[in-house]
Amino acid sequence: MMKRIVLGIEYDGSNFKGWQWQTDKRTVQKVVEQALSKVANQTLRVFCTGRTDSGVHALEQVIHFDTDTPRDLDSWMLGGNCFLPNDVRIIWVKNAIDDFHVRYSAIARFYRYIILNRPMKSALLRQQVTWCYNPLKVEKMQLAANFLIGNHDFSSFRAQGCQSKSPQRMMYFIDVYREHDQIIIDLSANAFLHHMVRNIAGVLMEIGMGKKPIEWTQQLLAIKDRKLGGVTAPPYGLYLAGVYYPKQYGIEPHPIFEKLPNDAKRFY
Repeated sequence: MMKRIVLGIEYDGSNFKGWQWQTDKRTVQKVVEQALSKVANQTLRVFCTGRTDSGVHALEQVIHFDTDTPRDLDSWMLGGNCFLPNDVRIIWVKNAIDDFHVRYSAIARFYRYIILNRPMKSALLRQQVTWCYNPLKVEKMQLAANFLIGNHDFSSFRAQGCQSKSPQRMMYFIDVYREHDQIIIDLSANAFLHHMVRNIAGVLMEIGMGKKPIEWTQQLLAIKDRKLGGVTAPPYGLYLAGVYYPKQYGIEPHPIFEKLPNDAKRFY
């Protein structure tokens, strides 16, 4: 009997050409499918919550696959990790409940962008953070981010090659804060456009450096033109950090989703 298995995985995207399978490139989807196919002794295809770009990391990417191979959950976890490279790990495994789909069942996604804000680059976090040597004003960045909260047309913040049918997205929250020499941007929305988080981070950094006014984010929303939208921030500091599903699917949400407004949390 065919079963759907759901997994949470983490990965360091530094040495991957993104999530999506490419025949001649090292991608996360390719190595995950190869590892799980060895456990199943059959070719498997995995689906993800959201495709990440080259160099982007995941603290919790959620994936699923369908199989008729009889294996217990520990076998998928331990066997899969045995065949995975060191920069990818399965961190939990569950049986899918009801009509669960890793992408279409999701209510919200949570991304985190980390900026190392000090005069010198890091020797240890070369590909895990984005470096900015100019001092950044967190208060200005937060005020600017507040304009992006709510239901908006994010055309000025999407990649020019974005294939999404609509630029409309519901941004639930954006929190900008400092931890020692790092500035962290936490964002949650119902879904994200291609390069949307990196474009928002690039705009907020320009504002934090004092190169643009706080109102620039509001102006960009009104303009709806990516060509006027500022610099796309590097991928290194970007992490897919969590996915929020309705309660009936039995997937524990990241604690940060407590910040979701009640009209979103009612689904959980």
